[in-house]
Amino acid sequence: MFTGIIEEVGRVKNIKMGASSAIITIQADKVMEDIHLGDSIAMNGVCLTVTSFDRNSYSVDVMHETLRRTNLGGLKSGSRVNLERAMAADGRFGGHIVAGHIDDIGTITSMERDDNAVWVTVRTTAAVLRYIVEKGSITIDGISLTVARVDDKSFAVSVIPHTGAETTLLEKKPGDTVNLETDMVGKYVEKLLKSEPEEEKAQSGITMDFLRSHGF
Repeated sequence: MFTGIIEEVGRVKNIKMGASSAIITIQADKVMEDIHLGDSIAMNGVCLTVTSFDRNSYSVDVMHETLRRTNLGGLKSGSRVNLERAMAADGRFGGHIVAGHIDDIGTITSMERDDNAVWVTVRTTAAVLRYIVEKGSITIDGISLTVARVDDKSFAVSVIPHTGAETTLLEKKPGDTVNLETDMVGKYVEKLLKSEPEEEKAQSGITMDFLRSHGF
């Protein structure tokens, strides 16, 4: 499990492409401090397993499905990437619950400065937008952010200077893709409601309309 609080920006050292998979080596500093084989490290929001490492870099295997569902296939040697180690049991929960399992990619449509912040608008699919609510949480390339507005085609976040300086988000431009993971709470609620017998739903009074009207 992750929190969406980026620990450092690493750099892709090498990419070895296979027929439909890849081995990516990332150069980093902070995440190397207590690294072990089998550790989970999120790269641009994608949970990946450490398969080898040396003093200042580590490698991960990226399977075909991950390349297909994320923007990792567009990385190249020298690309900067957001990194976060799995949350320690005694760590602070600074962001929100992030699984590192990408729902889909989105496309940045605009980046507009607003005093000291930058509004970033992202277009994505209806399947993803159904789980995005105003003032709720969203993970963009591994970064935990608060949704400022949402409509039927896109959503927007306001990025503060600290987040911009500590991540790669403001290095992007309109047309670039980003990995999206929605708040998993909404998915579990929907699953439970779908599996609950109709008579129990009626007795509880909790419906999808009820949850939407109360900000879920």
